Amino acid sequence: MSVVVTGATGQLGRLVVQHLLEGGLPADQVVAAARRPEGFADGVRTAVIDYDDPASLEAAFAGAETVLLISGNEVGKRVAQHGRVIDAAKAAGVRRVVYTSAPHADTTSLVLAPEHKATEELLTASGLAWTVLRNNWYTENYVGAVEQARSTGVLLTSTGDGRIASATRDDFAAGAAAVLLGGDHDGRTYELSGDVAWSFDELAEAASTVLGVPVVAQQVSSDEHRAILVDAGLDEGTAGFVATLDADIRRGDLADATADLRTLIGRPTTLLVDGLRAALRA
Repeated sequence: MSVVVTGATGQLGRLVVQHLLEGGLPADQVVAAARRPEGFADGVRTAVIDYDDPASLEAAFAGAETVLLISGNEVGKRVAQHGRVIDAAKAAGVRRVVYTSAPHADTTSLVLAPEHKATEELLTASGLAWTVLRNNWYTENYVGAVEQARSTGVLLTSTGDGRIASATRDDFAAGAAAVLLGGDHDGRTYELSGDVAWSFDELAEAASTVLGVPVVAQQVSSDEHRAILVDAGLDEGTAGFVATLDADIRRGDLADATADLRTLIGRPTTLLVDGLRAALRA
């Protein structure tokens, strides 16, 4: 059952490959596909792909049963790119595509969701077997902010009382590997999250524990947040995007803590403080 992992050199993709091997899939049945797929050992096969190059995709997918489509990072281009992956999988005779999407992509107002919703629609219309993994936030997304708080003692946010049901990349990778390795997952959509949704006050408490220095969450309005980020050197577009994401969190778009991920991986998801501690040590 050959499995192709796209985006395999990314932080999530590498972990998925690792979990597939640990789960017993022979190395010669794992294809690590990326633009520059260097650094894989243990007999893992590699393939050069580009989401903008259909020929490279078809060649990489030849003979595979399943493709894990890890969503691209070029916002605004992803629907077309993902569509090429799906078309290439179909042309190559792939049976199933597993896709990493966003929480409640078909109903949420989360700023990142529309491209995921459109990709899900392409996938369900493709005629291929499919599984959708709607990943909540990665705990590691806040490592940079926590590192900065080591010197400032402050986590700047406009999330208000909003909560985030994050899990670590390793948790999500283990969930993806569990789906890829077998079981009845065709036609299923999983809302994957951490077991506990936390607030920024709780993030500050976890940061204080991990760093060994006092850290507090400083709440500001969306407009204030945007202005502070611009003053700190971010361009208007990026500052606006960050403030919009925080507004989405404030509205509750990342607050849904479900049992789907812990059920797939057969254990509790990693606690916030433990995920931060591991990431800061890496």
